[in-house]
Amino acid sequence: MDALLVLFAAIAIGGVVFLPWTRRRRAAQQARQGLTAATDPMAGYGFVPVEELDVRLPGPDQALEDALAELRRTHDWRPAAELLKATGDDWERRWQRVQTLAGAAAFELAQEEAAERHGGAPAAGAGGHRVGGIWLRTWRSEAPKDPGGAQTHAQFLVLQALRDPASQDFRMILEEARTVCREAALLAPGSPIPYITELAVARGLHDRPADYEALWSTVVQRAPAHMGAHLAALPYWSEKWHGSRKEADAFTERAAAGAPAKSLLPALPLFAVYDHLPEANMVSSLYQSAVVERAIDGARYALREAPADHPMAPHVRHLLVWFLVRAERYADAMEQLRLVDGHVGAVPWSYGRNPAAEYAVYRARAIAGWEQLGGTAAGFPPAGR
Repeated sequence: MDALLVLFAAIAIGGVVFLPWTRRRRAAQQARQGLTAATDPMAGYGFVPVEELDVRLPGPDQALEDALAELRRTHDWRPAAELLKATGDDWERRWQRVQTLAGAAAFELAQEEAAERHGGAPAAGAGGHRVGGIWLRTWRSEAPKDPGGAQTHAQFLVLQALRDPASQDFRMILEEARTVCREAALLAPGSPIPYITELAVARGLHDRPADYEALWSTVVQRAPAHMGAHLAALPYWSEKWHGSRKEADAFTERAAAGAPAKSLLPALPLFAVYDHLPEANMVSSLYQSAVVERAIDGARYALREAPADHPMAPHVRHLLVWFLVRAERYADAMEQLRLVDGHVGAVPWSYGRNPAAEYAVYRARAIAGWEQLGGTAAGFPPAGR
């Protein structure tokens, strides 16, 4: 998935770590050694070559991939509408799919605009800010009462605003997104999806804490253990937006402590830790610290307890790989790679210019570390074996 398409594209998080020179050199050597193994299909690990990594999605979703292929082939909105209708009230999966469909429309609009700059005809407008992608414009025009179309349109507008937060249109687009969120809420009164999208709108429009709390209460009334909703809400309480590390930690720890059985919410503190990493870290042992270890253990516990096909599990696994490699827990990192390899449309890779390359470097480091510990490709079965 392009950076525009990623679930949490609004959070610009720095995580630069300055290692002592000898560790930097060793890490670079490991990356070079491991990258060869990670990109060589004959290396025996069963990993996907870099050029074949799917940057659109965090994990496999064949129905969504089929719908995206049909949208590209026909520009017909009906495959998207049918996909969301079939998803029903599986709110975690629906949120993931709405995000991706909106991202596909945003990407198509960017392509249209690029073509216009090179002399192509302008695309038809729709409302104050045109809707991206031929199929999304047609969907909203031909089926204005379809809640799936309204939900996708609202999220598309959020992505459009986030393309350039410094733009004079930023606030105007977010206000339009809020209007469409409320329209979508009327079309599907029990759905949390429009309210989850509105969390990003409220953050960007600098809603007062009391108003944001009221919106959050509306979300949790409809989907109290929704992992995606908690991740969408977290930035508001983080220090880079309207809160502080203390507030973010309180939010995630409260959610983790009150999580129902088989929930991914115990993994939430790991995202708060990532959100508040120092811009420049001179302490090489940061990733073996008690705070980080506790967050890692909470995420691993959540993954063991949650259903294997939980739609948000790949997001947790990708962030775990990042932390585990930095903590030099290579065997644990390899286990997560075994389960998540193939798709890289997730934080933290999506914050880089080339998500596949970002991911591949960490995969390479994990392989190099694993082999230094005596591990071999023969002793590493691929997922499903």
